[in-house]
Amino acid sequence: MSSHENSASLRRRFHNEEGEDVKSETTFSNSSSSASTKVGVLRWSEKRVWTFALAFRAANALLVQTYFNPDEHWQSLEVAHRIVFGYGHLTWEWKEGIRSYLHPLLFALLYKILAFLHLDKPLFMAKAPRLFQSLFASIGDLYMYKLSKMIFDEQVAKWALFSQFTNWFMFFCITRTFSNSLETMLTLMGIFYWFSSNSSSKKFSISSRMLGLFIAALTCAVRPTSAITWQYIGLLDLFKMQSRFHFLLFEVLPIGSLVLALSSLLDWWMYDSFVLVPLNFLKFNFLSSGGDYYGTHPWHWYFTQGFPSMLLTFLPYSLIGIFRSKERRISGLIAWVLGVYSFLGHKEFRFVLPVLPIALMFSGYCLAVIAKPDRSGTESKKFKPATKCPSNVQLAVLFLLVTNVPMALYMSLIHQRGSEDVMIHLSKEASKQGVKSVLFLMPCHSTPYYSTLHHDLPMQFLDCTPSSNRTTLAESDFFLMDPHAFALSMFKNSTIFPSHIVLFSSEEPYLRELLISYSFTEVRRFFHAHFKVDRDLQASVVVYSQAIS
Repeated sequence: MSSHENSASLRRRFHNEEGEDVKSETTFSNSSSSASTKVGVLRWSEKRVWTFALAFRAANALLVQTYFNPDEHWQSLEVAHRIVFGYGHLTWEWKEGIRSYLHPLLFALLYKILAFLHLDKPLFMAKAPRLFQSLFASIGDLYMYKLSKMIFDEQVAKWALFSQFTNWFMFFCITRTFSNSLETMLTLMGIFYWFSSNSSSKKFSISSRMLGLFIAALTCAVRPTSAITWQYIGLLDLFKMQSRFHFLLFEVLPIGSLVLALSSLLDWWMYDSFVLVPLNFLKFNFLSSGGDYYGTHPWHWYFTQGFPSMLLTFLPYSLIGIFRSKERRISGLIAWVLGVYSFLGHKEFRFVLPVLPIALMFSGYCLAVIAKPDRSGTESKKFKPATKCPSNVQLAVLFLLVTNVPMALYMSLIHQRGSEDVMIHLSKEASKQGVKSVLFLMPCHSTPYYSTLHHDLPMQFLDCTPSSNRTTLAESDFFLMDPHAFALSMFKNSTIFPSHIVLFSSEEPYLRELLISYSFTEVRRFFHAHFKVDRDLQASVVVYSQAIS
């Protein structure tokens, strides 16, 4: 059976499982596919798709030069840097055992290679991790294309890939070194192989399903919250299976146990004590609502603000695609994930990143439907009068590009870039012996740390470790309440002062006179943001320094 025939059979299988009228809803897929063949449209090989995706994501990674969320650095690169180079800060999560070393070890391998090649210089240390992540992002793009092609057809897959490449949030986030970024890639791979198990070939079906199970278990090892996604996918098929006991006992249990055992052994080795990370993660985030310490949102936030903001102008196309395609099995996954995450008080955009490509796949379906009237045979084009009016699909593409590309570039190149620029500057200065120690008088984790500085110098930031007593304020909170009083108390109790102090311009008016009185002078100022996000406008990141003797 050819791959094209296999995809067609899979599409029919999906629609039959949904109980839909195959003829009414697959006409577009079948007719567009045959029409494409008649006019000799060049088919995209998977190798060609991945090559383009790899080049695109590499450029994407180089264009991302801004700070988004502390976890990009503090929960992956900082940990990896400590593993390889022997210094780096471990946040409280690593002391409580709620993070697995599986994800940071990927970047530890990268750092090890850079060190071996003597390429651990400021430029490479800043750029290499995102370039490495771009490899995983491109694999995710490939499997998004393959999944779209399997469920619909090649034309939908092409438009889905267009949506994936041009969506502003995907461009802004997917090449960042979050565990969520790796989770997104693994989720797309796992769903593809799981859905491929609906093949008519029994041998292929079992092997594909077991591969999907293994990837699902690996995804949960990286991000335990991925269990939310796989609970939905697994239960839907479980109810339809005739041999449920066999499936659970001889497939789910062995594969899940194997991955859990291997990841637990890895964490045991790295923590130097037995730590069951998924259990600790569950206790903190679900049973004790520990994540609420970092802020809460209304229950409806993902539906009314979070996910719509991520989709932006792709939202109406995704909604139309969902309703027109009637692929309720996969579209239901989006609603399920958003719904379950809505029960958690602490919400972030990146938590639901794994289902963003699924929504963009439906946007691709809608765009393919819009483009369908324009794909006619060459004979009809000969007699078609010339027109200067753009087609509906051209207008849609223009609209999506105009509304997403500027947003993607602004967020990736401009908004909140001061946090990154200041650390690259300090790293270069440290290479010239120009920095002896650094104090960050700003909210905790506002910049990258040793993973970017890459010099074993004394550094101090304001602590924000959660307390068991919710009313207890952290250092960072006390500083924001009264920056001058906090800094004055710190200086009076110090005998040794840092060579450099880093702060936001929003706190500078309260601290300038105090810093000058202790012989600090401004040496650099980096643009950070045009508008405020969570706090007062942090327009610039400012560096003050004492003369180094």
